Amino acid sequence: MDLQEIRTQLNGIDDQILTLFCRRMALVKDVAAYKTAHHFPVLDSGREQAILDRVSQAAGEEMGGYARTLFETLMALSRDYQEKQMDGKNHD
Repeated sequence: MDLQEIRTQLNGIDDQILTLFCRRMALVKDVAAYKTAHHFPVLDSGREQAILDRVSQAAGEEMGGYARTLFETLMALSRDYQEKQMDGKNHD
């Protein structure tokens, strides 16, 4: 496989990741609405830690640290979006 073919496949995967990211963020918006209605804080550190542990384990030894970093970033973006949805007030 040449470099262009590899890049074409990477572009396809990036498109799938973007679609899933947008779907995830739509659900994050729903989470923010629920948390607002029930007076829950944005951050649930126990849940985040459980997710980070799960994804790093599932990704395996070689990719575990990278998966953890990816999901740490994803969850930081999710918290930021939740805060904006919750009128920018700090609910932590």
